[in-house]
Amino acid sequence: MLNLIGLFENFNLSDSVDIIIVSAILYRFFSIIQGTRAVQVLLGTGTIATMYWLSLSFELYSVNWVLKNFIEYFFIIIIILFQEQVRSALAEIGHTKTLGRKKRDYYDSQIEEVVTACSALSRERTGALIIFERYHGLLNYASTGTRLDSKIHSDILYTIFQSSSPLHDGAVILFENRVQAAGCFLPLSKNIELDRHYGTRHRAALGISEVSDALVVIVSEERGKMSICYNGRFKECDDEKELRKQLRVHLYSAKEDIVLKRRATDR
Repeated sequence: MLNLIGLFENFNLSDSVDIIIVSAILYRFFSIIQGTRAVQVLLGTGTIATMYWLSLSFELYSVNWVLKNFIEYFFIIIIILFQEQVRSALAEIGHTKTLGRKKRDYYDSQIEEVVTACSALSRERTGALIIFERYHGLLNYASTGTRLDSKIHSDILYTIFQSSSPLHDGAVILFENRVQAAGCFLPLSKNIELDRHYGTRHRAALGISEVSDALVVIVSEERGKMSICYNGRFKECDDEKELRKQLRVHLYSAKEDIVLKRRATDR
């Protein structure tokens, strides 16, 4: 008890700042790897660390020697295994007000290509499901489809969702200015209050938005209507101008997302 009291007596402002920074880093790291294969890798790393502790406790010299050599290169291995997550974390740090213009330029070309493709698909009443991956990883969903890793272009998106395409039934995932994968399977929403006129495509859009921060664009096959789904909510867009506006609002500024969510809750 006295040791605990002494610990608090020596606790100062620099300790608080230190804890807050480390907590923020860990929180962002776990947010980025949520829903990806990196979680399994992290669990495997934790298992190895536990085995190393057991080898010390029970004097398992051979096991200890093997794991000790592994741990010496631990940080290099972590960087190699989590290179995509590290890249995402560094990219997110760059998403500040001072780099706001760069962020807008980054999304502008993507938005225009998606709007052009969706407008054409809407006129033909061809269904489509396009996902903008943001900070929560969607690698486990991308792995269910066909990996493309191609530049985002309206012609590619338009072709994917044609009925003659073998990938038209699934979703397209966009990430880092690339079409990462197509024909991907998504979790369906279990919301029993969802309107009956929403089909599988809308339920899949709602499902992925409930488990991640992804922004989803949907084109209805029955009505040709375009809409977006974010944070478990749908927003219909009457035309390509409205679709472009909504994509800019949600992709440009996280603060605007929070404002819209609060307004929707107040209603």
